[in-house]
Amino acid sequence: MTKPRSRRVKVLFICVHNSGRSQMAEAFLNDMAGDRFEAESAGFHPTRVHPLVVEAMGESGIDISTKGTQSVFELYQEGRLFDYVITVCEESAENQCPTFPGITRRLNWPFDNPESFEGTDEERLGQVKRVRDEIKTKIEIWVKEIARDKELAH
Repeated sequence: MTKPRSRRVKVLFICVHNSGRSQMAEAFLNDMAGDRFEAESAGFHPTRVHPLVVEAMGESGIDISTKGTQSVFELYQEGRLFDYVITVCEESAENQCPTFPGITRRLNWPFDNPESFEGTDEERLGQVKRVRDEIKTKIEIWVKEIARDKELAH
């Protein structure tokens, strides 16, 4: 007898413009644990994916060059359901996040905003890579925590 396949955990990552932090978090979660998680990202005021974010992610082996942005409010209006809604911006922006229907756990993982970085392109790319690596580490730890919690619940 085969074990029934469990449903993937739906996660929404939110930042201000859906141009950097949320895009990286979505890409890493889908890449690392897409068999167990289904990640999306959105923004309060979506613009475009930041070119330095595309470059930094490409250097880590993940291509997000064709990725578009979307509005968190449109997802809310569509009545979309998520198990986790994770804001990756500063706390003040997290308070703008709508309350999604259903049972949703809200988390805030603040990361520096690539849009605010200053300096040469090389210096800004270095800062984006730092944030990319911080996000990747956070995702790796969180995926392990979720797996451990599920094991303890059984």
